[in-house]
Formats: sequence, C-alpha cells, structure tokens
Amino acid sequence: MTDTAYGLGRHGFRNLKAVHWNLSVPALYEEAIARREGHLAANGPLVVRTGVHTGRSASDKFVVRDVQTESQVWWDNNKAMTPAHFDALYADMMTHAEGRELFAKDLFGGADMTHRISVRVVSEYAWHSLFVNQLLIRPTAEELKNFLPEFAIIDLPSFAADPARHGTASQTVIAVNFTKKMILIGGTSYAGEMKKSVFTILNYLLPAKRVMSMHCSANVGADGKSAIFFGLSGTGKTTLSADASRTLIGDDEHGWSENGIFNIEGGCYAKVIRLSREAEPEIFSTTERFGTVLENVVMDEATRALDLDDARYAENTRAAYPIDYIPNASDTGRAGHPKNVIMLTADAFGVLPPIARLTPSQAMYHFLSGFTAKVAGTEKGLGKEPQPTFSTCFGAPFMPRHPSEYGNLLRALIAEHSADCWLVNTGWTSGAFGTGARMPIKATRALLNAALDGSLANVEMRVDPHFKFRVPVAVPGVDAKILNPRDTWADKSAYDAQARKLVSMFRDNFRKFEAHVAADVLQAAPELAEAAE
Repeated sequence: MTDTAYGLGRHGFRNLKAVHWNLSVPALYEEAIARREGHLAANGPLVVRTGVHTGRSASDKFVVRDVQTESQVWWDNNKAMTPAHFDALYADMMTHAEGRELFAKDLFGGADMTHRISVRVVSEYAWHSLFVNQLLIRPTAEELKNFLPEFAIIDLPSFAADPARHGTASQTVIAVNFTKKMILIGGTSYAGEMKKSVFTILNYLLPAKRVMSMHCSANVGADGKSAIFFGLSGTGKTTLSADASRTLIGDDEHGWSENGIFNIEGGCYAKVIRLSREAEPEIFSTTERFGTVLENVVMDEATRALDLDDARYAENTRAAYPIDYIPNASDTGRAGHPKNVIMLTADAFGVLPPIARLTPSQAMYHFLSGFTAKVAGTEKGLGKEPQPTFSTCFGAPFMPRHPSEYGNLLRALIAEHSADCWLVNTGWTSGAFGTGARMPIKATRALLNAALDGSLANVEMRVDPHFKFRVPVAVPGVDAKILNPRDTWADKSAYDAQARKLVSMFRDNFRKFEAHVAADVLQAAPELAEAAE
C-alpha cells in the first residue's frame, strides 16, 4: 500500500523514506535483526530490550480534555492535556517522522464482531510492529483489502516531548485524544503502552454501548459455562484461569456484551521472570518458539540460551505471543455469558476466607475496591507490614470513565444473567504475612472447581461478621478449618484486631465512591464487628 489517502498521509505523515505495510512475522524478524533492534535466541524467539522504561509510564499518560470528553472522563484518575498542547505535540511528531522508515500494522481490538474496533498502529521499530501483531487480533487477507482504521496509534520512541511546549510531565508521553481518535506515544520503547492504549480506547467506547470492558482473564468449560477472573498482579489471575480442563478465552482483557464475553486481544503478554517448565509448562513453551517477543530477558550471547531467573534488566520481563501458542486456547476468542464471576485477592493480612459468595451489590463493592496487598520486601519502602492496594475495577490506570459506570454495568449484567460471584483469597492464612502461610494452591483449586461446577452454590454457608458475605462451612476435599480464617490463628484476639484494621482500610478507601453508588452497595460495606465468633 502506498502513502495515499488510505495510507499514512491520512494520519498527517509526509515525506517518509518508506512505509512497511503489514509485514509478515518472518519479514518483521528480518527487519528487526537487520536494524539491530533485537537478537534471535535459541529455539526462535526474538529478544529485545526496552531501555530505561521497563514498564508503563503512568505519570506520563494524558487524556485530551475537550468538549466531548469534559463530562465523560474521570478526571480524578486521568491527567488532562489541552487540545492546543496535543496539536503542538502532533505537529512536532509529524515533523520528527519526516525522512524515516516506518512500520504500519492494521489490526482489530475485540473478538466480538459487533463491537470490535479497527486500529492502525504506526511504529518506528520493526519489533514494535511484531509485538502488536502478536498481541492484537489479526485481520484476514480479505479484511485487509478494505481495512479502514477507526483509531490510529503512533509510536515514535526516538521523539522527546518538551514539557513546556507540550504540557507533559517529562520527555515521555502517552497522549490519548478520543475526539480525534488518535494516541501519540513518544520517549519510551516499552511496547506495552501500545497494547494498553487499545484497552483504554475500548474502556471509553464500550460502556456507552452497554458493553462491559474488563481487566480480567476468562475461560470456558466443556459444558459451555464461562468464567471471568478479575485480579491484580500476584493474585493468580493467569495461573488459575490456565486450567487444562477448560478452554482459555484470554489472559488479560475482555468485554461482556449482549452476545456473551469476548477477548479484546489475540495474544498473551505473560510475565516470565523465574518462569519454570514444571510450574507453567504452557507459558514456558512459548519462550522456545519462533514468533514470541521476549522483553528484557537475559540471553547468553554465545549460545543464545535464555536465563529466565536473571532480573538484571528488569523484574518485569515479558513474553508476547499469539494466543494459539497455548494448546487449550479458544479459536474464536468468544464464549457465552459467564456463569461465574471470580474476584481474586492476595490478602497478606490473613483476614479474608479462601472463598466467599457475593451478592450483586457486594460484587460491585469489591469490584470498585479492587483490593489486594503488597508484602514487605517486594518493593522499596514497604516496611515490615503488608500494604493494602486498592485499584478500582482491578485496573484503574486504564479506566477513562468514572468507576461507578463500570461498577453499575457489572452489577446489572451479573443480575441479568444470574451469574454466581465469588471472592477468592490466594493470600495468607494462619496469620498475616511473616507469621502465617500462603494459602495452599491445592485448596484454592478445589474451591474454585467447586464454584465452577456449581456444587459450591449448594453447600451450607455462614455469614462473615465483618464483611457480611457468605462463606462455605464445609467443602469435600478441603480442610474445614481453613474456611474460617479466625480458626487458623493461634491468637484469636490478634485476628480480631487485624480484621478491624482491614475493615477500616476498606471503608476509608470507599469514601470516594459513596456519593456515586446506590444504598444497597453502601450496605455491602464491611463493618467494625467487635469479635468474629
């Protein structure tokens, strides 16, 4: 395709040296290696470095605030950029691009044919073009013939933003313009910014169509009953959804429409630091395949062997690969309405039960809360005590709209389709982090299987005195003691004190939502019970 009205000229580019349109995976390999952007590792993956940015630059992401977005965007969570600053940034990026060779990829976001968007990704690096090809949904040859992009993502890592001229926080920028349907990325080589830009677009567009956009994994059983798994990093979202007995829909981003659930992506972006063949065989195998892009993974220059245990370049080492590299992956990326909605948390305070059943109102409360906990030693400055993390909707950085829009829609869909909702704690039991133990994965899987096959919905339940959700009293194959966290603590009064502390954290965090939710959701808040007997 030439630089015509339907080429890059339509996006404002001019005087380009060359445009490489929709190159194949082998061709992109050749271009990346010829440009010394990456190296071919043993068994075929492409190993690349992302430079100083080894993760997302949340403080450098902006949304253009204009007449259209003024009342639509949650400005408490999204940094505003003026239209004038965006226009100056865009003009300067177009000038910066002159005389360069660029790579263009035409792709889709969303496996639901009714709600998918067409996206053109224009990148400076061949490996970035390979990355988005593997992560998004690839059109057929017939679809490419008449492809018209609704949104454009322009990624020029060599461009440095000027805070004074462009209104940015640094030389790095991710500028989202929903009105002009364009996202500009500069000053960072981290490819995940492109992937999350598509998610951000759909998080803005879909709720207005009564389609729920979700930061979650999803799978479906042989009986056709699907499940979605919300959860922040470290809670087991990828591991627990990768069940060999169920078909994987996707591992990170999904929508829930009138047609059921659908994957937003066509690939996976798995964390691979200290990945082992024994613990995660399916994901590990992707690190030995042609077509996989490995970010910041250490490789022996002579043998080209990988060392996945070495974090010298980054703790956030990643593999990007098409979802069909996973043996039990869905070939459509779609499934029916979920029978089960699972919210994962890693409670390092040792208070929450291993599983609890939620009402739709409680589900909305915990969805808006987005709770997990970080433990001492995993990050600088955490100290000795676990630190609560509340990321609303289990994905606050990617949510342009107010959380109540997503929460109310999720509650409505849960009620409409009679989905069972569960809060699953993969964190600590028998005490907090430091004294207790990590929840046994065997128990978690047994409880999850009972939830997914429907048997858990019919067992005897007790009401938790603090959180008021229902907790199973006994489940076949699971030690009954573990079902009541207080029973696992040697010091019951210490448990009560810790529970009251966690309840206070939940209530303090939720104050910002109180004016935006209905009375039934407010009543789902935990209470400061004096004892948990």
